[in-house]
Parts: sequence; C-alpha cells; structure tokens
Amino acid sequence: MSPPAIVDHRIAVADGLALHARDWRPERPSGAAALCLPGLSRPLDDFTELAEFLASPQGGNRRVIALSARGRGASDRDPDPKRYDVAVETGDVFATLAALDLTRVAVVGTSRGGLQAMMLAAMKPDALAAVVLNDVGPVVEAAGLARIRDYLSADVAPPTNWADAAERVAALMGPGFPALGQADFERVARRTWRETPDGLRPQSDPALVATFAALDLTKPMPALWPLFDALAKTPLMTVRGATSDILSRDTFAAMRARRPDMTAFETPGQGHAPQLADRPTLEAIRRFLDQAGA
Repeated sequence: MSPPAIVDHRIAVADGLALHARDWRPERPSGAAALCLPGLSRPLDDFTELAEFLASPQGGNRRVIALSARGRGASDRDPDPKRYDVAVETGDVFATLAALDLTRVAVVGTSRGGLQAMMLAAMKPDALAAVVLNDVGPVVEAAGLARIRDYLSADVAPPTNWADAAERVAALMGPGFPALGQADFERVARRTWRETPDGLRPQSDPALVATFAALDLTKPMPALWPLFDALAKTPLMTVRGATSDILSRDTFAAMRARRPDMTAFETPGQGHAPQLADRPTLEAIRRFLDQAGA
C-alpha cells in the first residue's frame, strides 16, 4: 500500500483571511477523519507524528487534517488582534469543515484547540465523532496561563541560529519535560521559529499576547463546566501531561468523576502540553478512536 498523500490547503474564512491546513490522505481511509487543532501559539506541525501514525496501516489508515489557526504557522495573521479569540477561531474551524466537505470528524485539540473542541460540541455536537482533549479541561490554571503570557510577552531578540533556538527550548521546557531529549528540543525549536531573509522569526504572531489583556491571572479562571458538559454524548478522551501546570490533577479527577466513561491517559515526564509523539500516547489515541467507533 502506498504511503498517504499529503495535501496542503488554503482555507478562506469569513473575514477574508486564509488559513493553512495539511491533509494526510491514506489510499483507502478508514473511520472518521481526525481534525487536529493546536495550542495557543503553535502551528499544525505539532501534529506531524500523530498524523503520520494515524494515517499509516498500523495507526488505522485514518485521514488526518491539521489546521494552523489564524496568526499561527503559515496561516494569515489577523490585522485586528481582538479576533484572536476562541469563538472566532471556532468559526474558522466550521469554515474549514465546510471547505473540505467534512460533516463529522474526530477532533484532537491541544490546549486552546481543546477549548475550540468543547465550543464545537456546544454549537454542533453532531459534527463530532469523538474528541481527544490534550492537556486541557474546564478549569485552566491561572499560574500556567501566566507562564505562557510571560513567555509570549518577553521582549527578547529571536535566536541567532538553530542551535541557539534549541537551547532556548531546552531551558524553557526542560524542567517540565524530563522525558524529552536534545532531538525533541530541536524538533520543537523548528516548529517555534522559521527561517526568513532576516533570520529566525516566530511561527506565531507576537500580537497573540493580546489574548491575555482582559485576564486577571492573580485569580482563578472561571470554570467552563457547561462547555465540558456539551461533550456529554461524545466519546471523550483526555490526555494529561504528568507535570502539567494547566490541567491540574484535581481537575483531571473531577473530569473523570463527571464522565466515568472518559478515557483518561497520563503521559509521564511531560508537562503542558504532551507532544503526542511517543509511541504509548500514540497507541492510546489510536485505541480510543477505534473503540469509539470514530
């Protein structure tokens, strides 16, 4: 059997921006397509290992689409930072489904992408064959958000070369990701910055930090249990990084108590958010999607 074809799309959304989606298409796809939605400042490349696995024979020959939200990766940057908003981005997901003629998908959402998945469930639950929340839930820890805000708002010069970039990633992630090594940090670096004629530049729009402007991170964030409950009839899996500062153990336990049928998986040695590149996590997601009938 031939390896899956990889097709890149430019998706036009309502306000004129174009978004980048990558489409892994097995020769004979099986089950519902998986739609992968990245974290706040992350591009679709974060799902490469998961997509390659799920689209392979051992992963189930599943079609996989990954989407870079507006302002991330190769998607257009929004001239109005106020539109870097979960509701607007969820509308972009609906536009993507329509453009690719997808009526029902299994969503894998990392962090911000998981919030979009819950909003999709609240707006159109029939579009969801299954949902995998990667290190996010209805209670998001303010301390973790503050860490991300401080990282995005730090006024520092970009890395001078890829070795420098990998060192920065290792310094940032190393304490919370003891399971990762140098090759992992180099991979993350190449998905965090991109080469331009002016040197390395961020893959995400620096204006994304504006999403934190209205948040008081000295207080707990409002809980989103009604959005989580919108998933009540959708097969659900939650992956938690064992050292996560975004999805706490208490919230993870509360999610399991509220949804006893939820598949709960913890990735050891990783924080926020698990990279979805290690074989045990990949296999766990494949099993869940197969068992969910997605």
